[in-house]
Amino acid sequence: MREWSNREELLAQVRAQMHDKRYDHTLGVAESARQLAIRYGADPDKAQLAGYLHDYCKCWPVDKMFEILVRHDMPTELLEGEKELWHAFAGAIVIQSDLGITDPEILQAVRYHTTGRVGMTLLEKVVCVADYIEPNRNFPGVEEIRALAQEDLDAALALALGGTMQFLIEKKKTVFPLTLLAYNDLISLKRENRRV
Repeated sequence: MREWSNREELLAQVRAQMHDKRYDHTLGVAESARQLAIRYGADPDKAQLAGYLHDYCKCWPVDKMFEILVRHDMPTELLEGEKELWHAFAGAIVIQSDLGITDPEILQAVRYHTTGRVGMTLLEKVVCVADYIEPNRNFPGVEEIRALAQEDLDAALALALGGTMQFLIEKKKTVFPLTLLAYNDLISLKRENRRV
């Protein structure tokens, strides 16, 4: 892995990929991820780095992302699904090839920050929730997710994913299967923890 001890150099690389509003969001996610990592026992440096990198390809043209995804044999359900998800999967590929980030935990946190997945790691949960609650976010229910994130990371993530699915259904858009599976996994974990 390339050494990214020079924060300014890394941020310049990230900044070059996006517009001002997206960059402000990125900084907010990185700081929120660091704080959540400290609170829940994940690696704060990895969380912050994943936060900086999570939207690396977000502002790229969809045809460029599509080309990357096809070249790396991404599943048909992703390629035929909502294009808003592509940046996460393309981003995990690009930050490895272009920036030399090889840490699998960081790559997975970037890859699954929009969809979630079954069996998410603590770092993946931290980055996913940070993406929802960073200070620049303003949508109905965000305050509830922010408050819950200080008490129960899994519950906050389940609430966030549930809200995303509800939004997609109301807009008559498809729900990516991993998101539904991630939500069900989190709900099952909660149920099992109550039994113990």
